[in-house]
Amino acid sequence: MPTTTDSPDAAHTLQCMEIWNGNAAIQNAVSVPGLDVWIRSRPYQDTDAGGDVHYVSQCAMGKISRLSVADVSGHGGAVAEVADWLRKQMRHHINTPNQAAFARAMNEEFTQRSASGQFATALLATYFAPKKHLIITNAGHPRPLWYRADLGTWQLLDHDSDDLADRLSNLPLGVIEPTDYHQFAVPLTKGDIVIIYTDSLIEAAKAGSTESGSTTLLGEAGLIQLAAALDIASPETVGDDLLHAVAAYAGKDQPDDDETVLVLHHNAVDPPHRGPIHTVKMIGKMMGIGGH
Repeated sequence: MPTTTDSPDAAHTLQCMEIWNGNAAIQNAVSVPGLDVWIRSRPYQDTDAGGDVHYVSQCAMGKISRLSVADVSGHGGAVAEVADWLRKQMRHHINTPNQAAFARAMNEEFTQRSASGQFATALLATYFAPKKHLIITNAGHPRPLWYRADLGTWQLLDHDSDDLADRLSNLPLGVIEPTDYHQFAVPLTKGDIVIIYTDSLIEAAKAGSTESGSTTLLGEAGLIQLAAALDIASPETVGDDLLHAVAAYAGKDQPDDDETVLVLHHNAVDPPHRGPIHTVKMIGKMMGIGGH
């Protein structure tokens, strides 16, 4: 894996209109307005690339940051095709906080691929910096973990959360709309942590349980218990520490599937002010006029 980049100061700062990552093994960090993000992805049997696809993008004005994670069945060329398609969709929707069109395109693509036996789960997460909201669209993917700094507790980030309905009124019209998937938004407070992961974590079997004939999987409840023991004062270590805890539960270092964790730490920094010159440059970049 690449060298670990743990400090937010040392993280790669995503530039306007930049898309970062793919489906290769990675252990690195990236910074966008309002969020510090640490990514750990380890393909099965430590191959160079696997079935977990992960991207981070930054819009032209620094107000919209999007993260996408897809867990695609299979390996090799078929997954590379999905990774390439997802990157193009990240580019196409890079300036729109509303994920509805992206989700519909994703649904159509995955439906077509399922006919040939290829399946995938996916999760889209868009951070809308002006309102400090995280917008989630979940297509059959494991539910993220959410550490709420104001309460000091961990919970699942899910559309059924009791307090979501009253928290959407201050989002601009058109930021979210109904889709075939559950799409919802939550306000983040400073110090919140969101962990997005693939299913190898919750499907980890307890050491010795398989041999005894009654396999005990970690599950979401078990993962929350492990998260509750993490040192949230050091968000840069949360991803590694969680993976180590899962490995200890399973009694082995090598997971049985691709393993990916994205840790989002909400630093609540406001998006940068963009002047008219920057706006003109970004319009030109979107139109293909000038490369920088």
